[in-house]
Amino acid sequence: MCAATHKQSVAMTSHSASDQIFPDPKRVYFSTVRTEIEDLLPADAHRVLEVGCGAGATLAWLKQRWPDAWAAGADVNEEQVRRAAAHADQAERCDLDETLPSIAPATIDLLLCLDVLEHLRDPWAVLRGLAGLVRPGGRVIVSVPNVRHASVLLPLAARGRWRYGGSGILDQTHLRFFTRETAVELVRDAGFAVSAVRGVGTQPGRRGYLPNLLTLGLLRDFLTRQYLVQGVKPTA
Repeated sequence: MCAATHKQSVAMTSHSASDQIFPDPKRVYFSTVRTEIEDLLPADAHRVLEVGCGAGATLAWLKQRWPDAWAAGADVNEEQVRRAAAHADQAERCDLDETLPSIAPATIDLLLCLDVLEHLRDPWAVLRGLAGLVRPGGRVIVSVPNVRHASVLLPLAARGRWRYGGSGILDQTHLRFFTRETAVELVRDAGFAVSAVRGVGTQPGRRGYLPNLLTLGLLRDFLTRQYLVQGVKPTA
């Protein structure tokens, strides 16, 4: 099982002055609050688990929303686990390719897997295992990048180019790739009933908003950067 750290014993590490002047994109990513999941959240949740929690920014946001909730985070990065422990009731370093978080089965109301499954060797098996931690009637929210995005397809079609980078859809640490259809299959095959799917990237203020508007939504799948899939665990 993964080694757990409770928030009373670990404080968040402070950023250096150089971090503030020249922010590390990965550090910013780890500290981002994932507010785009807001309309997929249940009215209440007593026990929350986020895998791939980074520095725990989203857990801190959820604790503000539900002050009495118990929140746990798991991440493979030990430094980020130390940061997350300042916000979570339990934080643990966990390599999901090897083992699951130290959580009792069928006790989680809300499971968050936000941009983590694409980094795993077998995300399908991992999500099936994590589903066992969710109580009947509990929810999962999964976020995965959309490999059909124009920034991937156009260079591939026009120049045969598939270039990995330090971040984004073709992040060099991504091992698996998903479209809307296969993202839905991922959640459904883990035993959840898919209850909602949201695309991120065509909302007002996003880069894909105007092109999507001008094309009357016909290119939506190519302008969506990631998909959010909500699933509910059947009660019978």
